[in-house]
Amino acid sequence: MTNQPYGGGYGYGAQEPPRTPYQQPQSQPQAWPGQGYDDPYAGQQHTQQWQGQTWETQMQPPVAAAEETSYLPPQGVAPVASAAPVHIPEPAPVAAAEPEPEYGPATLAGNARITDAQRARAEGRSPVIEPGMQPAVLTAVLGLLLAGGAALGTYALLVPLVVLQGVTAAGWFRLNGMWPARQGIALGFLGALVADAAMLLSDRSPGVILGTLGVWVLLSLVLQLRSHADPDERMYGLMATVVAAALAIAAGGYLAADSDAVVVGAVAVAAATVVRALPVATAASVVIALAAAAGAGYAVGGMTSDGALLGAGAAVCALIGHRAASYDYPSRFVHFTAGVALPLAAAGPVVYTLGRMFG
Repeated sequence: MTNQPYGGGYGYGAQEPPRTPYQQPQSQPQAWPGQGYDDPYAGQQHTQQWQGQTWETQMQPPVAAAEETSYLPPQGVAPVASAAPVHIPEPAPVAAAEPEPEYGPATLAGNARITDAQRARAEGRSPVIEPGMQPAVLTAVLGLLLAGGAALGTYALLVPLVVLQGVTAAGWFRLNGMWPARQGIALGFLGALVADAAMLLSDRSPGVILGTLGVWVLLSLVLQLRSHADPDERMYGLMATVVAAALAIAAGGYLAADSDAVVVGAVAVAAATVVRALPVATAASVVIALAAAAGAGYAVGGMTSDGALLGAGAAVCALIGHRAASYDYPSRFVHFTAGVALPLAAAGPVVYTLGRMFG
């Protein structure tokens, strides 16, 4: 038996065996600072160290520099220390943001962010642009054609009347910003043609105008109810269709009126429209236009007061139609459709009514 422990190791009290001349002393691992005894597992530690790169060390992403990973800590929290010191400025006081105006200031040179009507209101000007002299001349020509057709006969009057009714329907839809609106224009124009045909068949009875208008209002309502548009759009389209049909059908009053009344009223409307387009102040031009229409009615109506009153009444309706066609910067197409037709179309029922009153 030997004094060595089991396994060939050296215990704490064992003596080191004598070295042979060719035996080298075994290197002992250095003790940790403050450690007064040898580590029995020091030899195993050398065998457990990895000598090459492992899969984990090859696939790990490179460590970013401290400057790239540094961040601005929230206010009131101490910043995390990094390898390179980063100067963090104190947050500057942010001024209260003022609300940006929806539109820029109005200028005489123009501003692309606002409409012409908005710019005119901002500059103290009226947003209404009147049709001008060229549409007024076309209105006068169409009025004279109505007067000449009435003097020649019923069917001669029918030709310029149909033109007036078609332009009225198209102009009203475009005046309301609805273009293209072929169905509504066609529906209003068709109502006018039906009313004209009914008057010709009934010996120019004015009652068919009201009957046709009632049927067309119901038809327009049914068509709009079948539309798949939004409720607001359907209501807007319904109103535009009904009014367009009503104006086109009401223009048929020239066909129901006496031929002499048509001559006086159409000439008075022509005179009032041209005078109203003159470059004169609005109030003055309105007064002059009414006076010119009364004078034209007086001259054409056989130098009678009835002719003057008929001419003045037709001129009042014509000026209302002229004002409607001038609403809120209309386009050039509106001026040459609604601006031409509305003065004559609005005067149609008055020509019939006053013609019956004055005989």
